[in-house]
Amino acid sequence: QVQLKESGGGLVQAGGSLRLSCAASGGTWLINSMGWYRQVSGKQQRELVARISNSDTTVISDSVKGRFTISRNNAKVYLQMNSLKPEDTAVYYCNCDVAACWGQGTQVTVSS
Repeated sequence: QVQLKESGGGLVQAGGSLRLSCAASGGTWLINSMGWYRQVSGKQQRELVARISNSDTTVISDSVKGRFTISRNNAKVYLQMNSLKPEDTAVYYCNCDVAACWGQGTQVTVSS
């Protein structure tokens, strides 16, 4: 079973930057794509932020396009977040396309 471990969340002022990291372990040869989702407090659904495949094909949400960049290095995936806005405040989850493949989540809080 693949396990994911995230790091890099925190508190930042609007306009600032953060970089999230996620490292996969165990069964990583099964992974085709990895990505980031976020869940805003009080909402049940997690929304896609960005995904990247083994061939480096990326999908970026319109809400973060031009501000966030996703990259990958073998079994690690990164989310560079620039020009952060208060509406980016959420718990960010790392994900891979193997069954039940989620990280524990890392809080990102952007103050105005």
